Amino acid sequence: MLELFIEFLPLLLFVVVCLVLIMGYPVAITLAGVSLAFAAIGITLGVIDPTRFHFLGGRLFKIMERGTLIAVPLFIFMGLMLERAKIAEDLLESMATLFGKLRGGLGISVTIVGMLLAASTGIVGATVVTMGLLSLPAMIKRGYQKELSTGIICASGTLGQIIPPSIVLVLLGDVLANAMTEAKGQGLKTDQVASIGDLFMGAIIPGMILVISYISYIIFTAWRNPEKAPAFELEENIKRKDLYFTALKNLAAPLLLIVAVLGSILKGYATPTEAAAIGALGAILLSIWRKQFDLARLQDVMRSTVKTTSMVFLILIGASIFSLVFRLLGGDEMIHQFFNQLPGGLFTALLIVMIAMFLLGFILDFIEITFVIVPIVGPVLLLMGADPVWLGILIAINLQTSFLTPPFGFALFYLRGVAPNEVKTKHIYKGVLPFIAIQVFVLMMIAIWPALATWLPSVMGN
Repeated sequence: MLELFIEFLPLLLFVVVCLVLIMGYPVAITLAGVSLAFAAIGITLGVIDPTRFHFLGGRLFKIMERGTLIAVPLFIFMGLMLERAKIAEDLLESMATLFGKLRGGLGISVTIVGMLLAASTGIVGATVVTMGLLSLPAMIKRGYQKELSTGIICASGTLGQIIPPSIVLVLLGDVLANAMTEAKGQGLKTDQVASIGDLFMGAIIPGMILVISYISYIIFTAWRNPEKAPAFELEENIKRKDLYFTALKNLAAPLLLIVAVLGSILKGYATPTEAAAIGALGAILLSIWRKQFDLARLQDVMRSTVKTTSMVFLILIGASIFSLVFRLLGGDEMIHQFFNQLPGGLFTALLIVMIAMFLLGFILDFIEITFVIVPIVGPVLLLMGADPVWLGILIAINLQTSFLTPPFGFALFYLRGVAPNEVKTKHIYKGVLPFIAIQVFVLMMIAIWPALATWLPSVMGN
């Protein structure tokens, strides 16, 4: 009986962590506290050598010293500063005026602005809330179906999960690089290196496929049911020439910043961390140019950046303790044996991991999943032959899908909090279903054709 208990200690650790999180306790404290409690049990039962914890402090300091993680506060600062610069308002107004004469034009505008905000801010919650406040009342006023309107806003707002410079990709890149190192230590023979830059490049084509798929669905819906996404006429006193000039002026600065950040990474002129610094400086300059910069706003952005970054790193510390205890209890060997015994090899293992991550996305944020689940399953999947870039993109799109899925999708809660009273929760839930189907379809495409994620990094690398 005792031997069976010891054998299933890693699984019991994972289950207890999930239960405590569901009870509402802070993630970082839960991960560290429960893990240390199980470490005490392991030491008592003679499973864990207590001397293994002598180097825990040095291990945590080493994690904090990773140069790649400097990109996290810089990209967060960039996104928050651009949000305060109120570029979303002008972009939405310009795009809506340009595409408004088309059926579904306003929906197309929201999708394009969502893509631009994703490529410049990368903050999902802020994007969904901003577009919910600005776009949803305008779409309903112009006769758009409530379900379609809410679905477009939620789906477009979550593009920040996959389109670089995404915080998800930064964290995934760092975790997968460590998983790659660990897999090589366990016998993986490859010269391939997983990096944040590779993930940024790998996410571009899947991100564009998602955007095109969203727009195609909106156009199809508007053609099939014109009453769901009607066109609207421009004011007669607005000249077409002035319209184009205003749109170009509003688009120029954000596009320039996107090109500077992503272009410097893609061309190899800068590392993601250096590009994040360029983006942070560019966001300040853009804010000054738009006359949205003052000392109080800078202090507010810096305070929010410190809070968010502290939360991320505290979770990282808790997750590192969890991973260490899980490994010392024999959890990695348990997972390795389980996956190797599955019929279908890598495909079946990957399918189980994707389903598990999708379900965990209902109760955990992407940060917890990235720091807790990926270090456990990453080395095993890499040893089974998974490409690290392909694996990272699949995980990112999966997490994005869980953000949209009722009843616990985070994007749905963000929009519900700012939606007018006439928009009910059922409208939001029904509205996102077609976009979830699109997400799953794109996820399957990338699973079947890995080159959609790996081709661009390989070309740019050469």
